[in-house]
Amino acid sequence: MIYRRMTTRSRWKPASREPGSPTAFPCWFTRVPCPSNAGSASSRTSPPCAKPWNKSMPDSAPDFDLRAFRKALVEWFRREGKDYPWRRTTDPWHILVSELMLQQTTIPTVLGRYERWMRQFPTPGHLAAVDEQTALRSWEGLGYYRRVRSLQAIAREIVHEFGGEFPDNPEGLKRLPGIGPYTSGALLSFAFNKAAPIVDANVARVLARIDNYSVPVDSTEGLKYLWTRAESLVDPEHAREFNSAIMELGQTYCRISAPDCLLCPVRSFCSAEQPETLPVKNPKPEITRVEHHDILYLRSKSILLAKCPEGKRHAGMYRFPQREDDHTLSLPHVLKQTYSVTRYKVTRYIHHVTESPAFQEGEELVPLDKVHELPMASPDRKALNSPILGKLLDQIR
Repeated sequence: MIYRRMTTRSRWKPASREPGSPTAFPCWFTRVPCPSNAGSASSRTSPPCAKPWNKSMPDSAPDFDLRAFRKALVEWFRREGKDYPWRRTTDPWHILVSELMLQQTTIPTVLGRYERWMRQFPTPGHLAAVDEQTALRSWEGLGYYRRVRSLQAIAREIVHEFGGEFPDNPEGLKRLPGIGPYTSGALLSFAFNKAAPIVDANVARVLARIDNYSVPVDSTEGLKYLWTRAESLVDPEHAREFNSAIMELGQTYCRISAPDCLLCPVRSFCSAEQPETLPVKNPKPEITRVEHHDILYLRSKSILLAKCPEGKRHAGMYRFPQREDDHTLSLPHVLKQTYSVTRYKVTRYIHHVTESPAFQEGEELVPLDKVHELPMASPDRKALNSPILGKLLDQIR
């Protein structure tokens, strides 16, 4: 895309639009952490304008019209904002569930699970009343299971310490386990329409481009800048719509690649000279490749499974027993899987053993007709439901 400078205010207008430019972007809500020294939304007074106010920040255009920026963004959102079920409610419980689900998970995946979860756990009390295994089983397929443990801990705190009602202020929300600056801001703005900042990957991209900000947004300096900047911009009268709008702007027009600057509703406020180069981020860690070798042992219509211990990944969930001994490694594998976990690329081999192995701590024979009731991580559930293992299971049913 070619840009032509229009005025001395660093406005940039596309001279032409590339044919076939995409108009949609699959959204990933990767939460941007707020540095501890950034302070809380309640401890600072928002400045009267959007101009950055410390020497480490680039100068904004002196005639940046904050009120006009807010108005343009909110009015665009009212016309074009997408309709999601969590946008039809101001119930803080419903909003909290959606926010935790959307962390590290795409919107299409969440749409398929959100309403089913809300039917099962319509209030914090419903989730607080079940055991962890039930909660994990209901969350299965969304991954990152620390989220459901955090959600259940919050539900129990709401029930036992707050009488089933969510606090509507930053101080009260800080008392809830696992509530950080982003989730606090989301609850305050989406549920209570209070002027609290939020910064996710989409918001970070929008802010960096509007200010032509070239400091890495995942650095301490960059994070502090983003949260301070977001606080200065949020509309105190329409916080719910404004925060939804600035996130959606990053999903649609202000995409990672091929930003649609020509049609952007706030293009006249943007200072980005080369928007596709922003935001700047620190280099990603290199991918580490690992191998796992697991066993499939079947006996008397049962399967040997291992329960992951506390403190380990997938604690409380069931998986195929892991073995790295020479005998297991010498056996041909019946199934090979590859999947990614954060910066790890995992290759997992499952070996069928016919002789009874020495059981290790946490391992037990589980009747096949009870396996579906147990929580399992997605790779293990997919392996169990694979056609290859299905044939072996059918032989002993």
